[in-house]
Parts: sequence; structure tokens; C-alpha cells
Amino acid sequence: MSATPAARLAALLEDVLGAPLPVRLRAWDGSEAGHRGTADDPHPPTVIVHRRRALRRLLWAPGELGLARAFVSGDLSVDGDVADGLSRFWAIARPGTGALRPSARQKLGALRTAARLGAIGPPPKPPASEARIGGRLHTRRRDRDAISHHYDLSNEFYAFLLDPQMAYSCGYWTRDEGPDYGLVDAQRDKLDLICRKLGLGPGMRLLDVGCGWASLLVHAAEHYGVHATGVTLSAQQRDYGVERVRRAGLAERVEIRLQDYRAVPAEQFDAVASIEMGEHVGQENYGVYAEQLHRLLRPHGRLLLQQMSRGAAGANTAPGGGAFMESYVAPDMYMRPLGETLGFLERAGHEIVDVHSLREHYVWTVRPWLDTLQRHRETATRMIGEEQWRIWLLYLAGAALAFEENRMGVHQILAVRPGSDGTSGLPRSRTGIVGLDPAVDAAPTGSGQVTLR
Repeated sequence: MSATPAARLAALLEDVLGAPLPVRLRAWDGSEAGHRGTADDPHPPTVIVHRRRALRRLLWAPGELGLARAFVSGDLSVDGDVADGLSRFWAIARPGTGALRPSARQKLGALRTAARLGAIGPPPKPPASEARIGGRLHTRRRDRDAISHHYDLSNEFYAFLLDPQMAYSCGYWTRDEGPDYGLVDAQRDKLDLICRKLGLGPGMRLLDVGCGWASLLVHAAEHYGVHATGVTLSAQQRDYGVERVRRAGLAERVEIRLQDYRAVPAEQFDAVASIEMGEHVGQENYGVYAEQLHRLLRPHGRLLLQQMSRGAAGANTAPGGGAFMESYVAPDMYMRPLGETLGFLERAGHEIVDVHSLREHYVWTVRPWLDTLQRHRETATRMIGEEQWRIWLLYLAGAALAFEENRMGVHQILAVRPGSDGTSGLPRSRTGIVGLDPAVDAAPTGSGQVTLR
């Protein structure tokens, strides 16, 4: 009896992985092979190969990109927990690190298997959602196109996915999640933490570089009385933010510009924030970015960066997050070990004051987003389409796993621009610098001070 398509595929994968298949596999004809489940693991995820074209995609683009194209196009899907399936494969293959590289013998075996299964043919057209960005890396035009690819997807979708504050970055969880504390509270506490670390108060001038949908601008103006300016490359974010500021009655105190960070004029601010925007700057341009932030700060002014990192535990072979992230989610993104980022900032003249890891907070932040996406699939696909829903499913599941397994980190970095005499102008105590913590019942007042409840 000849082997079934599922058995042939499972044998091929196990040869490449060098280990038993950690999931169940179902082929287009209904045949199954691979992990059958055990008493300790009764319901492993099932990878479903809906069409032979999935195998053809992998032949033409072996590895992560071929798998991503197969998943995004619907040629391949997962029945069960996607994050669980990714975790099982990661433990063996380490995708995104270059560790899984089929040998010449294995590639020839894959070609033979494909021929037996009738999967040989020309390269399939990539999914329509794959990024197609031209021009030299990190020119202003290319950066604008890269940002637009992700952030101009749909304001309606982001409002559906995120909390009402539209904070699309790691929250700050001061308590365990429960009926009276959730993502909305964690994002509010994050915004307040940033304001307190920046030492904001009435009349101060704040610049938010990469201001998103104006969550920090509005919070800082409402609760700390600042005059705030935000810059973004996303036209949809700018339009949403301007209308949000108008509705909040803050138009006289908050300005939002569609502007590249390199084009911000030589004016000085009391405080500068840049929340998860530095990842989009690139390695070669990061020094320019750090120097510009320094120029825009007055002496004794504070800088707060919240930024993702990766690669500290070993070689950073995928600073962009891997082929899937680079092709479908965030083109041209670059993440480096924390120490390299601190070096860029110090060489630009910033004095590092405080570094705060929020890695596990990102796990707790991403999970509600992923839950919303999975629970309300029909609503999401109506807004962004089936391909984009699949992209976001894979993106959020992979992100939660990367932060959980400590393959990626995120930090808040507080720095100051010293005065001409070398002084920092900072309070003597660490508590005086970073402020009281919501975990001990601190809360902002409209005057910018912190009072105990």
C-alpha cells in the first residue's frame, strides 16, 4: 500500500526537523499523520494542508517565508491553539534564527515528495498583503511607506482591537488581571508612568516622536497640564488624533504633525517621549535619531524611550523579527540588544538615568489583543479581510510567545540631557526621579502632582 499524502509530508518534515513531528498533520485528502496525542497531551494542534500549493510555496521559498505565504493565503491553517503550535515547532526548529536549513539531500527529498504528490509547478504568486516597498533603506519616503503599510491599515480595526485610549504598545500591569483590573487600566497606568518619569507639570512642553493615535498626548495634556506636540508618518493616525484632540477640547494645547522625526525644526522641549518607534528607525540611522532627540531637549530635559530589543542571549540573526514580520507586519524594523541602544544614546550626549524591563508585561498586553482577534473573527475580517486577519493571528500569537520565552524584550529607558556644567538637574532620590508607583496607590491630579489615595 502506498503512503498517504499526510504520511509522506510528515516523513519529510521529520527528516528536516530531526525529530518527531510535534503536531498532528492533515492533508488535502483527509489523511492524517504525526503526533497522535498522549495522556499528558491529548489534543495537540493540527496543521491542515488544504492544497498542494502549500508544498509548492515551500519549494520555492524554503523556511519561514514559504510557511508564512502558505498560512496567509489559506493554503495552510491550524486547528487548535496557534501559539501552542508555534511553541512546539520553535523548540525544535528555532524559526527566525536561521537554525533550520535543509541540506542538499533534504531539498532533493522534498522535490521528490512534491513530484509524487503532484505539487510541482511554477512559483505561486505571493499573497496580496505582502509588503512591496521600494527605494533605498530608511530614506524618508521609504520610511513613510513602511509605516503606512502597518499603521494605515484601518483606524476602525485598531479601535476594535485596542483599548479606548488607542495605546498600541506594552502596558504597565500594576496588579493581576481580574474583574476590576484589565488592559484599559494597564494602558492608563503605562501612560501615567511615562508622564511621571518625564517629570511633567503644568505649562511644560512635551514632544512625542511617533505619537500613534495621540494616547500619550491626550493623557499628558489632560492630567499634567502640558503643551504637547506629536509627530507621526501615518496619515490615518494623524487624522484620528487631530479629531480626538478636538473632541477632548485640547486643540489649543495639543498639536499633531504629519512629519518625519528628522524634519522636526530646531526647537527645544522640556521632555521628549518616543514609544516603540525606535524599532522603525534602522541600525544605520539610529545614531541620527538619538542625536535629533538630544537636540530637541533643553538642558536638564528628560527623554523616555520605550523600545523592544532582541538578541542579548546570543547572535541576533533576525533583527527585523524574521521573514514573516519583515514581509507582512513591519517592513524595515530593526531590533538590537539593549546595550547597543544605550550606547547609541550615550554617544549622542544623553545620560542614562533608569532602565525598566517590561518584557512580561507585553505577554499580558498581547494576550487580550489576541483573544479579541480570535473571539471576533467575523468582525475583524469585515474590517481588514481574511488575509490580514491571518497575518494578525500569526503576528500576535508569535509575539506573545517571543516575549514569554524571553526571545524578545521591551524596556523603558529614561535619560536626561545634562546642562553645560554637567549637572543633570534631577532629584537626589530615585523615587524623586521616577515618581510614586500606582502599585502603592499613587494617582495623578490635574495639577501634575501625585497624591496618595
